[in-house]
Amino acid sequence: MQAMIVLGIETSCDETSVAVLRQGSVASNLISSQLVHREFGGVVPELASRAHQRLIIPVVRSALREAGVTLRELDGIAATQGPGLVGALLVGLNFGKSLAYALEKPFVGVNHMEGHLYSPFLSEEPPTFPFLSLIVSGGHTMLTHVRAPGQHQLLGETRDDAAGEAFDKVAKMLGLGYPGGPIIDRLAASGNPGAIRFPRGLLHEPTLDFSFSGVKTAVLYYLRQRGWGSGQHVGPGDAHLADVCASFQAAVVDVLVEKTIRAARTLGVKCVTLAGGVAANSMLRQHLRQECQADGRRLIWPPLQYCMDNGAMIAYVGWMKMEDGMRSPLGLPAVANLRLS
Repeated sequence: MQAMIVLGIETSCDETSVAVLRQGSVASNLISSQLVHREFGGVVPELASRAHQRLIIPVVRSALREAGVTLRELDGIAATQGPGLVGALLVGLNFGKSLAYALEKPFVGVNHMEGHLYSPFLSEEPPTFPFLSLIVSGGHTMLTHVRAPGQHQLLGETRDDAAGEAFDKVAKMLGLGYPGGPIIDRLAASGNPGAIRFPRGLLHEPTLDFSFSGVKTAVLYYLRQRGWGSGQHVGPGDAHLADVCASFQAAVVDVLVEKTIRAARTLGVKCVTLAGGVAANSMLRQHLRQECQADGRRLIWPPLQYCMDNGAMIAYVGWMKMEDGMRSPLGLPAVANLRLS
């Protein structure tokens, strides 16, 4: 049986990413990040969609060339339907549908969060079913029980800010730039995580939902009490900066780890996965791995390039669905607030 070759397109936010998979294995995965947003301290939707329009064709060509595949050799095309910035989504989704129509190839629209959910299968040692998934990104924080391929149940999600969003907003308060997660992680390595006791939202509540707006606000008040707004705020040269970063990061990680382990014990699963952009955070990886090992559970996360938004995870889910005979209509709309069903 000939291996199925699938092209995956991801344009939900500020990365234009295209990948080619052969029977579920990555042949190429290109990511073009939009650096223009850094000067604004966050993603500007209009600039993002314009950049996707400019980049989509050259990135597709490069991904095909790197994989050694021609358009005619593709067996199917997958593209992100949502959630995300609607203008950005429309670029990749419409390009994918148009390409599928022109080539007379099957097309599948993919939920971006489902892409993250199955991204650990791009690891050398993929997870085994059933497993518990913690997805942590700039726009989402959720716990999902995955019983079998395509069978998953959302257990909890953020009620306000996502963890990655809180990292970015705190970094902006500290004058550290965007994206904030990697910068805070790096500075926190030399700080004391117990220096400041920031609140742990919903930590002791029975719910598996998350809340990170409280810890973000607590950091803001802490900074204001120490001169924030009067020309004397914590900045990159402040000796106290590492402690603030470490303490904030510890508050977020404590909640993520505690709720994940609680859910894993309740479900009795022996495999836990970590995905999304914040899965690259060193403290989160270390603490969650320690707790999983202490409980006799496996923790799996994808390689770094598959933690961030990427076409490979979209192509993988598209391949799974095409293998099951699923197809999407070419009238499929972009949905900015698409839920993980």
